[in-house]
Amino acid sequence: MADFAIENFRFEAPPQALDDLQQRLRRTLWPDEVAAEPWRYGPPVAYMQRFIDYWLNKYDWRTHEARLNSFPQFVAQIDEHRIHFIHQVGNGPSPIPLVLTHGWPGSVVEMLKIIPLLTDPAAHGGDPADAFTVIAPSIPGYGFSSRPASRGTNVFVVADLWAKLMTGLNYPRFGVQGGDWGSWISAATALRHPQRIVGLHLNYLSTRFRPALSSSDPPLSAAEEDYLARVARWMDTEGAYIAIQGTKPLTLSYALTDSPAGLAAWFVEKFRSWSDNQLLPDEALTKDEMITDIMLYWLTGTAHSAMRFYSESREHPFHLAAGQKITPPCGIVHLPRELPMPPRSWAERAFNVVHWSTLPRGGHFAAWEQPELLAEDIRKFFRPLRSQGNSRDDT
Repeated sequence: MADFAIENFRFEAPPQALDDLQQRLRRTLWPDEVAAEPWRYGPPVAYMQRFIDYWLNKYDWRTHEARLNSFPQFVAQIDEHRIHFIHQVGNGPSPIPLVLTHGWPGSVVEMLKIIPLLTDPAAHGGDPADAFTVIAPSIPGYGFSSRPASRGTNVFVVADLWAKLMTGLNYPRFGVQGGDWGSWISAATALRHPQRIVGLHLNYLSTRFRPALSSSDPPLSAAEEDYLARVARWMDTEGAYIAIQGTKPLTLSYALTDSPAGLAAWFVEKFRSWSDNQLLPDEALTKDEMITDIMLYWLTGTAHSAMRFYSESREHPFHLAAGQKITPPCGIVHLPRELPMPPRSWAERAFNVVHWSTLPRGGHFAAWEQPELLAEDIRKFFRPLRSQGNSRDDT
């Protein structure tokens, strides 16, 4: 049992905060731009003007706030961190506890479509034997979790927090799943607590992840060399955000904390670049979905604390020692518009890969863009592992 209290949680944005937001949006100052290929230098002014107009005149926060509050939410004080999480109990004979971890610029709202599919598959045309009990925490510094007051909160610290949270919820064994930072944190949890992990399912493997290579390892294959070349090209054109958020996040945060339009532009560019669309982010995510995520950052004042996770993890990188592997069973799924993904041989240098699949559609925000496809892949991966992770210790 845990030595910390768990409390119910609901959020209601103060009316004055919503009024202030409206005033700031109306006072947005727009930059100039030059004629160029659309989106070459970022979100076009005309697109952002339409986006802000929609936010001002059509978007209704209270509707999405009510949807978020329809999920069972809690907060737990673990060490010096106040951790917010959704805890949706599965509807099936033996649900596996599954920790879903979001990334940046996402939040727990990117999990809202997939949670019902995982917790109640029978209600969506599936088999109740595939049910999960979903725990979807907010990373420290994101959303309704507390903002770290000192340095040092990196993926390994969060992995240990997740293990403590699951102990507090009386789940001795559980699965972990994630993309973006969620993939790092899930992998770190499997590395540090392997005896507790039923399975590790990832829909992203970071471009910055490097398995430790020893003299006894096979040399890099042509596919692996090609992957590293693709990563280098991607970093050259798309990796500037990693550099600034990993080194000087506070500098950028003055603008993003003061201007909701600026915060939106910083996020919308990623929603467009990283999702499965032909030209506009709206083809993959609705404006309401994007704005709700942006609102969560705005109303909680977490633009800086969320970006700071990049600098913390840069100072404490995820490295494996030569010959070290992450031993729990691992499933990895590719989506066609994901950031550069490695070949299976690259992942097998560090992970115990037992499941490898490719989805026909989707990008970086898999749970948001293609919740049905991702949910089915998660079910397939965990089916042969179910006998190992369906118990709860209520003693």
